[in-house]
Amino acid sequence: MEFGSAVILAGGKSSRMGFDKQFLRRANSYLLHSHGETLSSLFDQVIVVTNRPEFYADSRFTVVSDEIPGQGPLSGIHVGLKTARSRHVYLLACDMPYIHLEYVRYMHRRMSLTNAEICVTRRADRLEPFNAFYARSLVSDIETYLTQGRHSLFRFIAEHDACYIPEEDALRFSADWEMFLNLNTRQDLEKWRDQGVQQAGG
Repeated sequence: MEFGSAVILAGGKSSRMGFDKQFLRRANSYLLHSHGETLSSLFDQVIVVTNRPEFYADSRFTVVSDEIPGQGPLSGIHVGLKTARSRHVYLLACDMPYIHLEYVRYMHRRMSLTNAEICVTRRADRLEPFNAFYARSLVSDIETYLTQGRHSLFRFIAEHDACYIPEEDALRFSADWEMFLNLNTRQDLEKWRDQGVQQAGG
């Protein structure tokens, strides 16, 4: 299967937020659960990478935890890719409150036309490493990279064959760049709540 698996990364220490971000809520449902249902409309397999697997005991998602813990986001990407059934895998962070499925489809099409192992969006000199696609074949490279004591996701991307979508293309789908918003701090959360979304700490 070329495309068919999506991964939601629910790890991280959430130190700046003050509570575990996988417990962010949208109205009466957890944001992560809502994202999983949305992605299920496009992907056959939705994987949640979490340090709290018991929280998803009643969900229909595939739930896994880091096999190489404490190594930053690459730990979650590693086990997500290892668990995925498809050749290319969509990755989203749990603190990204907006999913634009049309853009996900667009990245899918762009990646399918290349031999790239990664498909990410570039904005000025910054890369957006989530809301992106990664190849399952990267698992062994990630293991080697982490074994070498290296942890930078951005350097990892730079060292591999990547399809870079330019900012002007992405802006056609999200003029205010909301599909790359991260809720990292209480201030971010308050701004999001002001748009009509409620928050709850677990």
